[in-house]
Amino acid sequence: MSTSDPVPVSLAEIARIAGVGRAAVSNWRRRHDSFPARIGGTDVSPQFSLSEIEQWLRENGKLKEICGLELLWPHIEALGSREESGLAIAEAARRMRAPRARGTAFGISSTAVELAREAARLGRAEGPRQTFEFLMQRWLETHVRQLSTTPPPLATLMARIALTVRLGESDDNLTALDPACGTGHLQAATADEYDGTGLTLLGCERDPALAALAAARLAFVTDEQDTRTETATADALRDNPFAGQRADIALCNPPFNERDWGYEELATDQRWTHGLPPRTEPELAWVQHVLSHLSPGGTAVVVLPPAVASRKAGRRIRGSLLRTGVLRAVVALPPGSAQPHSVSLQMWILRTAPAAPASAPPIQDALLVDATRFARPGAREPGPDWDALGSFVLTAVEQLDRPDGDLPESAVRVPLLDLLDDEVDITPGRYAAPSAEPSGMEIAAVSDDLSASLAELGGHLRYLSKLPFEVEVPHPTTTVGDLVKAGVLTLRAGQQPPTTADAPGADTVPLLTVPDLLQDGTPTGLVPREGAQAVVEEGDVVVAGVVRAFRAWVHTGPPMALGPQLYALRVDPEKSHAHFLAGCLRAPANGRQAGTHASSSSRVDIRRLQVLQLPLEKQAAYSEAFRRLRAFETLLLQVADTGEGLASGVNDRLASGGLST
Repeated sequence: MSTSDPVPVSLAEIARIAGVGRAAVSNWRRRHDSFPARIGGTDVSPQFSLSEIEQWLRENGKLKEICGLELLWPHIEALGSREESGLAIAEAARRMRAPRARGTAFGISSTAVELAREAARLGRAEGPRQTFEFLMQRWLETHVRQLSTTPPPLATLMARIALTVRLGESDDNLTALDPACGTGHLQAATADEYDGTGLTLLGCERDPALAALAAARLAFVTDEQDTRTETATADALRDNPFAGQRADIALCNPPFNERDWGYEELATDQRWTHGLPPRTEPELAWVQHVLSHLSPGGTAVVVLPPAVASRKAGRRIRGSLLRTGVLRAVVALPPGSAQPHSVSLQMWILRTAPAAPASAPPIQDALLVDATRFARPGAREPGPDWDALGSFVLTAVEQLDRPDGDLPESAVRVPLLDLLDDEVDITPGRYAAPSAEPSGMEIAAVSDDLSASLAELGGHLRYLSKLPFEVEVPHPTTTVGDLVKAGVLTLRAGQQPPTTADAPGADTVPLLTVPDLLQDGTPTGLVPREGAQAVVEEGDVVVAGVVRAFRAWVHTGPPMALGPQLYALRVDPEKSHAHFLAGCLRAPANGRQAGTHASSSSRVDIRRLQVLQLPLEKQAAYSEAFRRLRAFETLLLQVADTGEGLASGVNDRLASGGLST
C-alpha cells in the first residue's frame, strides 16, 4: 500500500511480519550489509521503512505467507490518532459484513477509509471475524496504557457467575446489560456462555472509538446466533440511553476513581435508592446504576477496587446493600486479574428480590470469598491460574442459596449482624483467610512433586559425577572486553528507564533489577519496551555486575528489560555457545577478581571477566556440562524449599491431631 511518507516499523514489528523472534531480526541486521538503514528512532529502539523492509524480506526469502495483516497493521498504526485508527477498524468490520457498503459511517479521513477497504478485502479472504479480532487486539495492545479492558478469562467467569446466580423463570429471552462496555468483552463472553434463545445485548460506552468497536464486534455475534444487540455512545451515568429498560443480568467493569462522575447534577437522581454516592465513591454510583436496571431476581457482577469494600465514605450505602439482601457475595481476586494489575480487585455479586419474594430464602448472611491465593507470581504468562480460579469461585457461588452446603476453603458465610458494625467492612480477607494447615490431598500432591524432583535431581547428579575430568592443565583465557572487540558477542548495559508502565501489553516488558535478584529473582517492574536500554531475548546471557549479587545465566522465556548494574551479552552462535559463556562467567573467582573494590557492594567490571579460550567444537561439551550444572543447582534449591514446606505441613497436621488411627 503506497503512502506519501514512509511507514515506520520497529524490530519487534519486523519480527512479527517475518514470523521470527526479535533476536533473529537483530542477527539479520548485523550480518547482512543489505539490511535497510534505520529512518528514525534511536540506536536502542530503531525504526525502519516498512516498504524497504518488505522488499528486503521478499528478496531474501524471509517473508511468510501469513503476514498480510501484519503488513497492514503498521499502516493503521501510522494514522497516529487512537480514535481514528480504532474507527478505521470498525469501518473495516462494517465493510466485511456488507461488501457493497459505500461511504463511511464514522467520518474518518480518506487514508483511513482506504485502509479499511484493504482490511475488508483481507478479511473476506482470511475470515471476517478473525481479521477484525486480530486488528482490534493489536489496537488494544498498542494503546494498553490508555485503555482498561476486561481480560477474556475474567469476562467469562463473570458471565458464568451471573447466569448461575440469577433467579430467572426461563432460560429464553435473556437481556444482558453492560453500561461501560468498552470494546464489548463482557457482552461477547455473555453470548458465548448463554445457551438459550433470544439473547439481547445492551451496551453503553462514552468513548466513540470503543463504542464503534464494541458494536462491530457484537455485529459478528448477531451473524452467528439468535442475538439482538444495541450499543449506545453515551455516558451512562449522566445521560442514560437505556432508562426504563430492564435486564436479567448486568456485567460491569466501570472506570475507577473518577471524581467528576456527575455528583452535583445527579444529586436527586432516582437511581440512588441506597443513598447518594459521595463524590469520592463513583464506583457505588455504578453499582446502583446497574441495580436500577435489573429485573426481579436479576443478577449483577461488578468489578471494583478493593478500597470500595472498606472506605468510610461508603459504609452507609454498603450497609443498605447488605440489609436489603441485594449484596449477596464479594470475591477478592488475585493481583493480575485485570488492570491495575498490582491490585487485588473484587467482584461484587448483587441480586434483586424475585417477583414472588416467598420463593426466595430469607437473606441472613453474605458470602465472602478470598481467591487471592490463585496468583502466579513469576509466571511467564501474566494473570492468575484462571482454570483453578474459575473452578474455585463457581464452586463457592453455587452454594449461595444453600445454607447447609459445603463451601471450599477461603469461602465463608458471614452473618449480616457481624458485617453491619461501625465500619461495614466487607473485605473477604478479614473473614475468609485460608487455613494454614495443608489438607491430606495437598500433602500427597507435594510429596509426589518432591519425588519427581528428586528423581530428576538424581539424573543430573549421575551425569555430573561421571564427567571425565583430566589432570589439571592450564588453558589460556580471554576477557569479555576482548570478545566484544572480536565480534564474538555484543555487550549492553541496563539502565533505570525514564518511564514505567502500569499494565502488561504488546509494547511492555518486565523489568529486572538487582534488588529483585536479592529477593527471589522475579521481576517486579514493567516498562515500555521501546524505552528500555537493554532488553534480553531467549538465549542471551545476563550478568549481575555487583559483587553481592554476582551471577550469570542464560535467559529463557519472554523478553525482559534490565535495570542498572545488569548487563546483556548476545553471543554470535557461529563463534561461541551461550551456556559455555555463562558457565565461565559464573565462576565465583571471576567476580572477586573483576570487582572494583573489596566490599560486597562494589561493582564488577564486566569487561575484565575471564572466559576460557576454546574452539567452537570443544565448547559444546563444556556448554552441556554447564547447562546441566545450572539445572542441578536450581533444582537443588527448589527441592530444599519443597522439602522444608512438606516437613512443616506434616508437622502441623500431626500437632493438630490430624492422624487417622
